[in-house]
Amino acid sequence: MALGRLCAVACVAAALAAAQAERKGSPPATPRQIAQAWLNSLTLRERVAQLVMVPCYGDVPPARSKAWQEYVRLVRDVRVGGLIVLNRVQGGVVQNAEPYQMAVFLNRMQRLARVPLLVGGDFERGASMRVTQTTKFPHAMAFGAAGDLEATRVFGQATAREARALGVHWIFAPVADVNNNPDNPIINIRSFGEDPRAVASHVKAFIEGAHAPGGSRVLTTLKHFPGHGDTAVDSHLGLARNDASLDRLETVELLPFREGIAAGADSVMSAHMAVPALEREEIPATVSPAVLTKLLRERLKFRGIIVTDAMDMQGLAKQFSPGEAAVRSLLAGADLLLIPPKPEEAIQAVMSAVQSKRLDRRRIDESALRILTAKAQAGLARQRYVPIENLNEALESPGAEELARSVAERAVTALRNEAALLPLAEPARACYFVLFESRYSVTGRRFVEALRQRAPQARAFLLDPDRSEAVIAETVKEAPGCPVAVVATFVTPSAYRGTATLSGSYPALMDRLLQGAAPVVMVSLGNPYLLRTYPGVAAYLTTFSNSAPSELAAVKALFGEIPVAGKSPVSIPGIAPIGAGITIPVRTPATTR
Repeated sequence: MALGRLCAVACVAAALAAAQAERKGSPPATPRQIAQAWLNSLTLRERVAQLVMVPCYGDVPPARSKAWQEYVRLVRDVRVGGLIVLNRVQGGVVQNAEPYQMAVFLNRMQRLARVPLLVGGDFERGASMRVTQTTKFPHAMAFGAAGDLEATRVFGQATAREARALGVHWIFAPVADVNNNPDNPIINIRSFGEDPRAVASHVKAFIEGAHAPGGSRVLTTLKHFPGHGDTAVDSHLGLARNDASLDRLETVELLPFREGIAAGADSVMSAHMAVPALEREEIPATVSPAVLTKLLRERLKFRGIIVTDAMDMQGLAKQFSPGEAAVRSLLAGADLLLIPPKPEEAIQAVMSAVQSKRLDRRRIDESALRILTAKAQAGLARQRYVPIENLNEALESPGAEELARSVAERAVTALRNEAALLPLAEPARACYFVLFESRYSVTGRRFVEALRQRAPQARAFLLDPDRSEAVIAETVKEAPGCPVAVVATFVTPSAYRGTATLSGSYPALMDRLLQGAAPVVMVSLGNPYLLRTYPGVAAYLTTFSNSAPSELAAVKALFGEIPVAGKSPVSIPGIAPIGAGITIPVRTPATTR
């Protein structure tokens, strides 16, 4: 107890010293000096705990509940270094956090922490990935299709502003993977595209925005090193693999990381994937010294934080116990252990490795100092809490909403338009087949709402993949005489699914529609590669995202309300090259058929 009080006093003293130095007119303490003061106050076990980041979820539990007490124990007693904001899926529905509730929760956790917590968030599409009432930005590939680097820069800036307003200091974005494998089930539209130079340009623009001056700067992350784009396995389910040659890795996969590091990226996230050209053993890059130390630290000269991908993912967890995975990650060169499935087991394993001399204590100090320095750079020595009373105003941003709308509309890309089917000549007479990802899915509702607003009498069949083939057959029979069949799909990369294609009864539905008399217009609100699977469609639109603004943009494009001028940032093998896109003008009375 006495030692705990001493640590707390030392931590407070570090913050006070920084503030007093400024008041006296002397040079303020640097982030490194503040971090060193924190480090000096910590025991070895506390230093190891600083290397651990555990999850917190949107469904914040009631105070005094067992779940709440577990948070208290991890922060106050185990003294973990940080929290990552995640969401749960309950009954097939994603449970995102409510902003006020999450901000209050994080403030309460900060109050319990002796050293301020570093809070992270997987904000690839802005805070809306995890928190409600925030701007619903499209996926990165939509920004690639829009081809506007300034838009990507402002996207990074808006994401930083929302994150800091909520109490999040570290965003695990941008994705630096080059998606050059159409069968990739987990990266796909999370990437800016297939051209490594274009991806690098968007990565740099995002970082520039996230680092813009004005008080909302966040830590950024390049992921998933050394490049997860040319893989065909979801690393949540198993060990992914990239068999590219060293030359290919240098010119393609590594280029966005190299450029992102030069742009000032604060951290790099490792991938749970085997890379034979870099590491002879069939082990994840996360535990490979050849990848994290020799390549990332020594060759690419990266000096920031190396963070593992989530350690509960099967690409790592199938091979190593929680403790062994933690030790091997640190031996390889990682600094922060993200979501170890058993945090205390990981901490104890690292302690044992230090005591047995398997792991040098200096490695612990190096990593702890990097993390503590990041906390000081984030201003946590002076202010660890967020002002709750200004939260609504901080999250309200008409400019960000307008950016999301604009990018979603400019990203809409036509890769096929036989007989000039688009825009639809008589949209109210078309039959619409809306293929929800599940019966509980919220995604797709905005598409249906926008359709109903414009054509309330149109026949729309709202389906889910669990419908039997008999039901599918009856559905198709109910749609005779349709001049055109519009199929809206919402296939996006999703953890633990293992595929990014139509599932369940949907392939049978597509087969029946393609055998029918009506031409089929496919609208892919997500995976652009579905055209490979269904090359018989007469027209094909893709939005590269299933965000709400993208759903609305798709309906506008079908009805001819907006021009279609997007250029695909990926190739569709055998069908369309990078940069393909048919320009379709806005419908005017003079062109109405």
